[in-house]
Amino acid sequence: MDSNTIIYLVIILALAVFVVYLFFNMKKEKGGGNKIKSFNIGEEKGTLASQQMQLQAYERLTLLAGRIALPSLISRVNQPGLSARDMQLLLSQTIRQEFEYNMTQQIYVSADAWNSVKSLKEQNLLIIHQVANALPPEATGNEFNRILLEYLMNDPKGTLHEVVCEVLSYEAKNVM
Repeated sequence: MDSNTIIYLVIILALAVFVVYLFFNMKKEKGGGNKIKSFNIGEEKGTLASQQMQLQAYERLTLLAGRIALPSLISRVNQPGLSARDMQLLLSQTIRQEFEYNMTQQIYVSADAWNSVKSLKEQNLLIIHQVANALPPEATGNEFNRILLEYLMNDPKGTLHEVVCEVLSYEAKNVM
């Protein structure tokens, strides 16, 4: 293993540990610690409208986590005939676009929830780049996708999107 691979693995592990920590920390604190704060809408605090906006934000971020989960992303954007490098760029670009499209949702959710979504995005980008760097220059997009999916099946951090979805679901239930 070269030093870049070790650095990538350490970063991915740190991100995964952070998200898991957030999830278990929120489950442990059933009191007010990680409760969602009410927002001012008009003159009333904690109105039904603000609650509805928060729930919609959690819904959109859960959808985002599912859309940038690498297995679903690969099946959705796969284009036969691409090189591994082109597929790497397409996957990375799609993740960034999806994330940027939903960036405004952070104002409606807790910092922990938003950080878990950001960690998922960063972890997926790191995995994509790590696998791409391990491939020969002449590799095809299909080979890249196959190796990427095999890597995810053999790596427990490959299901980080499920943990993020659980964090978002837990917080959304606290809003209701």
